[in-house]
Amino acid sequence: MDEEYDVVVLGTGLTECILSGLLSKEGKKVLHMDRNDYYGGDSASLNLTQLYRKFRPGQEPPSELGRDRDYAVDLVPKFIIASGELTQILVHTDVTRYLEFKQIAGSFVYREGKISKVPSTEMEAVKSPLMGLFEKRRAKKFFEFLQNWKDEDPATHQGINLDKDSMKTVYEKFGLEPGTQDFIGHAMALYLDDDYITKPARATYSRIVLYTSSMARYGKSPYIYPLYGLGELPQSFARLSAIYGGTYMLDKPIDEIVTDSQGKFVGVRSGNETVKAKQVIGDPSYFGAGKQTEGKIRVVEEGKVVRAICVLKHPIPDTDDSDSCQIIIPQNQVGRRNDIYIAMVSSTHNVCAKGVHIAIVSTIVETDKPELEIAPGLKLLGPIHDKFVSISSVFTPTTTGHDDNVFITRSYDATSHFETVVEDVQDVWKRVTGKDLVLEKKEVEVQA
Repeated sequence: MDEEYDVVVLGTGLTECILSGLLSKEGKKVLHMDRNDYYGGDSASLNLTQLYRKFRPGQEPPSELGRDRDYAVDLVPKFIIASGELTQILVHTDVTRYLEFKQIAGSFVYREGKISKVPSTEMEAVKSPLMGLFEKRRAKKFFEFLQNWKDEDPATHQGINLDKDSMKTVYEKFGLEPGTQDFIGHAMALYLDDDYITKPARATYSRIVLYTSSMARYGKSPYIYPLYGLGELPQSFARLSAIYGGTYMLDKPIDEIVTDSQGKFVGVRSGNETVKAKQVIGDPSYFGAGKQTEGKIRVVEEGKVVRAICVLKHPIPDTDDSDSCQIIIPQNQVGRRNDIYIAMVSSTHNVCAKGVHIAIVSTIVETDKPELEIAPGLKLLGPIHDKFVSISSVFTPTTTGHDDNVFITRSYDATSHFETVVEDVQDVWKRVTGKDLVLEKKEVEVQA
């Protein structure tokens, strides 16, 4: 391998594949390598054989689950917010031509022992059991305030400064009950914990507006999902990279990140071959993930996420027989610091055999008994046919890459959507290229 590349990308997770596609489109010479023989890294979708090989080596998948090729089971449960940043990237790059999307049928929230639908229309809001009659009036005033807000028109501010006043102040102004605050902060603004309440309200305002505009775009829920699983996303960006001259090598062990006498990156060694490049981008697992490499710790552990992939032979009870849904269990409802998420998809998304539903329950680990922490979520699923539990570390880079040309992405967090993945893409893009990532806005087509 004598030729030199502008960038070597290690790992085919979604973050890495988006960056590889965008850099190739910019005219960079990109080589993309992965030690796995499949695309997606930690964000892959596996068939039955791969799923059992990963979680139960040596055990054959049971024949009653159907054909191998009917399955594409996500390792990381995330949905795409219809008006979110990932949608903008998909549209901006034209990657949508390789993908088909289907809507997620409903978004639900757990409150006082029951599952209730997050209202998607004013009519549903009026009928919703989530609030009493007077609270509905207060909530209506709160949402009208958000909808009517114009930065340049103080008359719409009602004495509130979004950049200075905390979300707590805003909730108190409208007299919203703790249960309503829970529902707004966790089921709409999609915060994992309650830290946001004491911070300026601007970020929460933006998140709620994103949620409601996504909800309005296709109705039913604010989420869309690619047919054949999330693993289709990295593969589509890999295709984009290939169109613009990017080279891909799967099943390629990465034995060494090669640096010069100043500690700057110069290449990657695989076996007895070394490829030269100016910069390297990769997921934390290629950079010692917490271990010391070349005398420096490049990656630290931020926490752990527990996920249980559950195979069901029925839809989740109390979700109107939805073929797909998200259920959020706000932390206050179960005495935790972090929310518990349930994401369910089914054969209508071409990710499992007919009559099967795949539900993934996940949360941030808080104790030394992670599986017990997702018990409240597992309890809502009804009888579980089979279950695969994983505990993953969330790694974050300690260096910017400016000193050594090593640019490390973050692990997938516990959020139920891809907005933080896009934040990471934007951050790494700026570190690698020195400029902001600018996207054009268009629409995405979705199957009803």
